[in-house]
Amino acid sequence: MQNPSQATEPAVAQDCDVLVIGGGPAGCTVAPLLAEKGHKVVVLEKAHHPRFHIGESLLPANLPLFERLGVAEEVKAIGMVKRAAEFVSFADNKEQVFQFAEAWDGKSMPHAYQVLRSKFDEIMIRNTEKKGVEVHEGCRARSVDFLPNNAGAVVEAESDDGSTMRWKARFVVDASGRDTFLANKFKIKHRNPKHNSSSVYGHFAGARRHDGDAEGNITIFWFEHGWFWFIPMMDDQTSIGMVTWPYFMKTMGKRSLTEFLMDGIAMCPPLAERLKDARLINEVEATGNFSYVSERNHGPNYVLLGDAYAFIDPVFSSGVLLAMNSGFIAADAIDTTLKHPEQSAAAMQEFDRLMKHGPKEFSWFIYRITNPNMRDIFMHPRNVLRVKEALLSLLAGDVFGKTPIWGAIRVLKSIYYITALSRPKRSWMAWKKRKFNIRPVEDAEMGTA
Repeated sequence: MQNPSQATEPAVAQDCDVLVIGGGPAGCTVAPLLAEKGHKVVVLEKAHHPRFHIGESLLPANLPLFERLGVAEEVKAIGMVKRAAEFVSFADNKEQVFQFAEAWDGKSMPHAYQVLRSKFDEIMIRNTEKKGVEVHEGCRARSVDFLPNNAGAVVEAESDDGSTMRWKARFVVDASGRDTFLANKFKIKHRNPKHNSSSVYGHFAGARRHDGDAEGNITIFWFEHGWFWFIPMMDDQTSIGMVTWPYFMKTMGKRSLTEFLMDGIAMCPPLAERLKDARLINEVEATGNFSYVSERNHGPNYVLLGDAYAFIDPVFSSGVLLAMNSGFIAADAIDTTLKHPEQSAAAMQEFDRLMKHGPKEFSWFIYRITNPNMRDIFMHPRNVLRVKEALLSLLAGDVFGKTPIWGAIRVLKSIYYITALSRPKRSWMAWKKRKFNIRPVEDAEMGTA
């Protein structure tokens, strides 16, 4: 087969400014923004929409992004209003509700939505087409060959019918999600050494929800081996997911994923009570090696966005926000690179800084969310020096704007460290347990911690 990087067949290798691999939230944010800036953009999406995807819980900080993309009303029409995030600690027999309206800037972002991702993602990709982007569904990228002297790349893709297509692009965007297309190509994807979890999930009908305005609240249930999400959506569908450690996944043995999930639910009585009259309405799925990070997020003529760059843990529902925000900052950096090459280095440096900011701020809390000292802070929040408001802003995803929460966040972190130092034995045992929990599954032994 001819090497596509030679691009000797002009009729086959079509020209474009930007080739986007992946038609999820990241790809369907960066693509229309670049098209609006005058660039010829092509999106390759391996699936056909609508298609199933996990990650149904959005954050209040998503809402301004929907407005800027022009999809706010469509998302509102399919969304269950989410006004709060609830945390339930079975060990403490305690429940804590965080109302987004009580955040530092809660008046501007008082709620979010829970959405069926098949409908949400279809809204996003159809909007991408409306904005003039050339979208190919059922088209999987197979290879990317970067040309000498940063002259772009030749991308080869295969359609469902077996036909091959090629594009010569000035810039490539990897928005392939957990497929991590470029990170795998460059061999720069690594297991996150600070976190390691897997998930098992399914959709249920008939789950017991709260009444009134609280019906759409997301609930996080801690249990011995990790935590569960409870995400109410429209049409009596509720997403239930168990996020747990590798050693516990290994105890599944010969049980099916459905049996494993249901057995896990039984270990969390508050969740089991809300599901006692519920029934599973789809096939249970699992995602292993949940947490990873790539060594870099960009090069001279490519960027890695959203989950294609890194993923930590879904406990704060930050995935779609980080994906969409990466699309906004990438659009600015790519536009500068293509129109003003002499400013490319500075633009990419700023892109790198912003790309790392969100995961860094969320991950500090994610790494500690199952620690009893952090659980105490969540279960008994105090608003000294506006600490609770800052935490609520973080939970709302307000980490990229101008809300001045960072001084209070530093105070909150200090409270955590002081609490840990005041209880050395408990903190030591929690550290040992976490170290055991995050071992790779191949090193884990059967049993529980």
